[in-house]
Amino acid sequence: MRVIQLVTHIDDEASGPSYSVPSLCRELAEAGVEVELHVTRGSVPREMPFSCYSHGEWPWPPKIGISPSMHRALKERVECTDIIHSHSLWCMTNLYPGLVARGKRCRLVISPRGTLSTWALRRSYWRKRLVWWAAQRRVVKASHCFHATSESELRDIRRLGFRQPVAVIPNGVDIDSEIGDYERPSRRQLLFLGRIHPIKGIDILLEAWRDLQDEAPDWELRIVGPDYEGYLSHFKDIAFRLGVKRVSFEGPVFGNDKTRVFRQADLYVLPTYTENFGITVAESLAHGVPVIVTRGAPWKDIESNGCGWWIEIGKTPLIECLRKAFRLSAEELKSRGNRGRQWMERDFGWPRVGRMMKETYTWLLEGGTPPHYVDTI
Repeated sequence: MRVIQLVTHIDDEASGPSYSVPSLCRELAEAGVEVELHVTRGSVPREMPFSCYSHGEWPWPPKIGISPSMHRALKERVECTDIIHSHSLWCMTNLYPGLVARGKRCRLVISPRGTLSTWALRRSYWRKRLVWWAAQRRVVKASHCFHATSESELRDIRRLGFRQPVAVIPNGVDIDSEIGDYERPSRRQLLFLGRIHPIKGIDILLEAWRDLQDEAPDWELRIVGPDYEGYLSHFKDIAFRLGVKRVSFEGPVFGNDKTRVFRQADLYVLPTYTENFGITVAESLAHGVPVIVTRGAPWKDIESNGCGWWIEIGKTPLIECLRKAFRLSAEELKSRGNRGRQWMERDFGWPRVGRMMKETYTWLLEGGTPPHYVDTI
């Protein structure tokens, strides 16, 4: 089986697809699939068991992803490719797969990666409407299968009227071989780690922290992640205006530095407005850190697995939950984190995710009974 995976860029390790798509490629390759990854920016380590091709893109107009090089490469390979799997929407790089696969035996799989949520569709509304009616609509309607990372993303796809099969397969997460403590800070750590972007609910977090900071003098808040489109200064201004204390804004962390940040944390918080998956939630749990996540993210099983809280979006629910969590001992929080780690090992390991995706591809090519996680309406 020959598969092409396509994502616009993998040059930002803090974004979900930059981590999850190469990891999926790795698992598929190790399962015997011949995999190529095509991007417009970024590269993967040479020791990865698949080929990665980085194509240039036009600098103007921005955010459109025009790449004649990628288009040519896909046209050259489509005749000998079984599956093209395109991740995300709204760029030319996400249109090319549909254009080259039209009328060919190659099957087209699309992972929206959160781009079909109501919140996402409202952003850059007119640009997306133009792209949709110009070409994106035809490409999406011509796809043979969707990949959703959660039940909520499946609902987004069905809400828009698409009736193709949808494989509901979560992102995977790497599990550390052991959990050990780095040097502990003097105060207990409440951690937000992710893109510094309005969608993540950082405004809610800062307002909640302002109301709780005097009740929890032994806690401090760390906001860690890359500045996205200049929003860091916006949130720093909010923090200054609110008069928050014991808050640090830190840049992105990768590799061992990221592991250190997770292992120093006592509690992770993601007050997001919307999320198709939320890879940092899985990463936190994989590091044994309990989590507080809003219902904007598809993590309802957090509470049934006893590893955190799944709460309504807003300042008041977050304050109430944080107050409850701050009253727990370090041992009680660690116990919740350990249960989360066990859950990640059981249901979110990359070998399982890779196997599910390979089974989906095989079914698309050979037919028969669809896997049980494929929704066919």
